[in-house]
Amino acid sequence: GEHLRICPQGYTCCTSEMEENFANKSRSEFEAMTKEAGRSVQTILTAQYRSFDGYFQDLLNKSEKALYEAFPTMYGELYMQNMKVFKDLYSELRRYYRGSNINLEEALNEFWTRLLERLFKLMNPQYHITDEYLDCMVKHAEQHKPFGEVPRDLKVKATRAFIAARSYAQGFLVGSDVVRKVSQVSLSHECTRAVMKLMYCPHCRGMSSVKPCNNYCLNVVKGCLANQADLNTEWKYLMDSLIVVADRIDGPYNVDTVIGTIHMRISEAISNLQENKDSITAKVFQGCGNPKINTKGSSSEDKKRRGKVTLEAKSSAQALEMLVLDAKGNLTNLKSYWVTLPNVLCSKKVTVGSGADDKCWNGMTKGSYLPEVMGDGLANQINNPEVEVDITKPDMTIRQQIMQLKIMTNRLGNANIGNDVDFQDASDDTSGSGSGDACPDDVCGKRLAKSPSTRPPETHAIPKQSGHGVSGASSRSLPSAFLILLSVALLAAQHLWR
Repeated sequence: GEHLRICPQGYTCCTSEMEENFANKSRSEFEAMTKEAGRSVQTILTAQYRSFDGYFQDLLNKSEKALYEAFPTMYGELYMQNMKVFKDLYSELRRYYRGSNINLEEALNEFWTRLLERLFKLMNPQYHITDEYLDCMVKHAEQHKPFGEVPRDLKVKATRAFIAARSYAQGFLVGSDVVRKVSQVSLSHECTRAVMKLMYCPHCRGMSSVKPCNNYCLNVVKGCLANQADLNTEWKYLMDSLIVVADRIDGPYNVDTVIGTIHMRISEAISNLQENKDSITAKVFQGCGNPKINTKGSSSEDKKRRGKVTLEAKSSAQALEMLVLDAKGNLTNLKSYWVTLPNVLCSKKVTVGSGADDKCWNGMTKGSYLPEVMGDGLANQINNPEVEVDITKPDMTIRQQIMQLKIMTNRLGNANIGNDVDFQDASDDTSGSGSGDACPDDVCGKRLAKSPSTRPPETHAIPKQSGHGVSGASSRSLPSAFLILLSVALLAAQHLWR
């Protein structure tokens, strides 16, 4: 066996070519095992995302459908001439939930402003109301509260519910994407040798039926998946954050109650305006002046309510409760995935012998395995007897995914207290199965202007390896730096000339 490069050099059944084939086979099998384990986690997280996403979209669809079915009967022309205003609102809500860079509070403010302008003109057809006059009216709207307390109340509740729902859904996608990318990290040369020695060197010694010792397997796998184990802390934080937000979604920010009743709140607001039409009109005239009489004449007001239709919200609170319970159970089970992975691979895929067994493969022969099992993570591999691990060179792909977990956990933390976070996603693969933060240029490029009354969301840029975004800042300081250097050079020249 002097020709062997990986296996012990005793009497052997293997040629050099066989050893090389076994090395390639062990590498592909080990990588396949880690990917298979990752796929099971991806499947769980993706299933949770789809369940919640389907539930949430259904809530929004039912609310919009109820509005379209009831409003024509309730409000006649008031609704028919303003359909686009309502459609635009639901469209904006969907775009926000899908990850578009929309200021949700501003979108709601814009809806109430447009609705007020349209309804005021329709309810006062005898007057010629100009755009300038409407601008004046809108400025006084906060003072007069034409829709009552509905806009303010809905804005508070809807923004919290949507922020929580969007972050919650994206959390599952980010978790799944992190597992996908980490599972694609290939084995190092040192790990290929260690895995070959673990799995197929017994064949070269004529011991094909002898399985590796469990502790021996753990040291090999912990060494080869040391970088992956370093995900554990941030991964656990993400799972915990998702559980906390799940409680919010089924608790204080109850999406079933808030999202499922948007149409009812709009109806309530319109009723407030109609019931207080005269007093609100008088206040507007007092503040903005009397508009001119419409010389073209006006049709009789066919814009009043045609008959009362009772709007109902079909509660699916039990479905939401079951969704949240199922999600929390799965998230709790996944918390320790990265540090239990070596045990899973060794116990289910590779070994049968226990650490104390003296009839298992210990890397050299059939016998017991004496070295202690290493801890989890890169730093604990400095004395790993089976794999040479350079603890000073962490895997950059995995470090990037740790950062993604931190960013998503931060977003969920903000969602938990009702604060929004915008992400300027600078990563290269936003179009992948990814984070859900990506949005088309025509959406992200047209952010609504924020009025002073809205709370601007916190902004966190997702880091990019190339340092993109830093160079732009430094280049802006070049002119001033250039002038300083030029001044110094001129002073030095003058000094030398003297």
